[in-house]
Amino acid sequence: MTSSEAHSSQEHRWLYFFIGLAVLVNFSGLFVPLMDPDAGVYASVSKQMVLRNNYWELYFQGTDWLDKPHFPFWVTALFFEVFGMNTWAYKLPGILFSLLGAYYTYLFAKQHYNKTIALWAVFILLSTLHIIISNTDVRAEPFLTGLLIASIYHFANALKKNISWHLVAACLFAGCAVMTKGVFTLIPIGGAVAGQLIITKNWKQLFHWKWLIAGILVALFITPELYSLWYQFDKHPEKIVFGKNNVSGIRFFLWDSQFGRFANSGPIKGKGDPTFFFHTLLWAFLPWCILMYAALANKIKSGFKKVKSADGISTEWYTLSASLLTLFIFSLSKFQLPYYANIIFPMLAILTANYVYKLKQVATATIINHIITVVLILGVVLLQVFYTPAHLSLIGVIAIVILVIILLFLHLKIKTNKLSLSLFRAGLACLLLNLYLNWCFYPDLMKYQSGDEAAFYINKNHPGMPGVRKNIYSPAFEFYLKDTMIIADANTLITDSIAKKGIWFITEGDLKELQKNEVPHTVLKELPEFHVTMLTKEFLDKRSREKELTRNYLVKLL
Repeated sequence: MTSSEAHSSQEHRWLYFFIGLAVLVNFSGLFVPLMDPDAGVYASVSKQMVLRNNYWELYFQGTDWLDKPHFPFWVTALFFEVFGMNTWAYKLPGILFSLLGAYYTYLFAKQHYNKTIALWAVFILLSTLHIIISNTDVRAEPFLTGLLIASIYHFANALKKNISWHLVAACLFAGCAVMTKGVFTLIPIGGAVAGQLIITKNWKQLFHWKWLIAGILVALFITPELYSLWYQFDKHPEKIVFGKNNVSGIRFFLWDSQFGRFANSGPIKGKGDPTFFFHTLLWAFLPWCILMYAALANKIKSGFKKVKSADGISTEWYTLSASLLTLFIFSLSKFQLPYYANIIFPMLAILTANYVYKLKQVATATIINHIITVVLILGVVLLQVFYTPAHLSLIGVIAIVILVIILLFLHLKIKTNKLSLSLFRAGLACLLLNLYLNWCFYPDLMKYQSGDEAAFYINKNHPGMPGVRKNIYSPAFEFYLKDTMIIADANTLITDSIAKKGIWFITEGDLKELQKNEVPHTVLKELPEFHVTMLTKEFLDKRSREKELTRNYLVKLL
């Protein structure tokens, strides 16, 4: 074995080790309670699927729900059937789809580059800040993270033959992606393939008849979604949805939910900012954001001069085409959220890994990695000093201390270049931050989300009694409550004898109303409340936190 081969072998062993750590950290938020509103909604909809034994229709809080396609709910409901309706059973499928994305990231990068770049790409992907956050606060994006890169990988291989199993697999993954978030998910897939063929001037493949077959296959694979929407909505024009009747679920799925949001003409509105994803990626793709932007710039600046490599093989353009087109379309949209960008992270990770692997001027990149490492560690210190969780997990503290020791003494064990060492440290620092968040910060933070705390209290102290929610929007309360949930209005006290016997979950204003009207009651528990997905510096500072809290109450009517 040559010295170069020995170095690569050692680097691979350490990459396997750090990828293993990254996988474990991605599972570290498995038991953190679900965050309202989105995760609570997704879990509640999946729960209703199981309770109603109805996988065709989506219901939320007792009414027809038309907002998202079915695929994530089908998968989650199946996990509920097997493992029971709990936090980790909800999050597990999303994490597994993220790992599927990591697997296909490896396959794609290894096929188009080499094994070292493939391993770096996987480590970069799994240690990226918002990937780990999204595997703690699971929504639809972890599913898409796996589905899109899988589809792109198989489409890239489908170019080699007219018809093959790769084309079928590519269309299956694409169809599942459409049934996860809508037809806009075809943009990164189609952009990747079309960009590759256009840039390399492969006109024969671009206009090949196989794409007609691909369109038919995708349409075939999304028929379960189309049937479900027809069955629940188009078949029943009398239903009131979004305040109107004659609402077509199929039209909403194919147009309003995606193109309507893009044009801001649908029932769900948003506000657009052309620079949103540029500054979002600066924190969401930590600790790799600067290197990622450098990789994009380098690929754009010098890559087009090298459409084909020295051996005549076409250079890989799938990743750049998918990334830039998706970011461009999302930036034009009026409906933008940070986690939307996660779906192109596998492609960005591959571009970044390739850039780092070929980087000659390493001094600047090494310094940047050291700065980001310090910033991430400082983030842990600042959270501990200013937020100060009431109780720290002993296992969490031990794990964090071990990671700190590894980070400090890494240079004594790993014999590699300064750039690779700085990359390992930056990734490890991000893993350390997320481990602190999942095992120390979030468990304490979730005590300020009163919905799940209220459900836990009722389940433990008043089993078998219905929970009555009034003037509080908390999907997590509905999901975690083991017994019946009743949504109360002004007439419930008069008309609903079952509700009067339940445990009421009410606001401070509702409590004052009960007192004013001299309704006999007893306060069972006072619950602090804060919107935990909308953190502010005043809330994070323990000195000013109390002023940011509101109060909700659990009350028993007498």
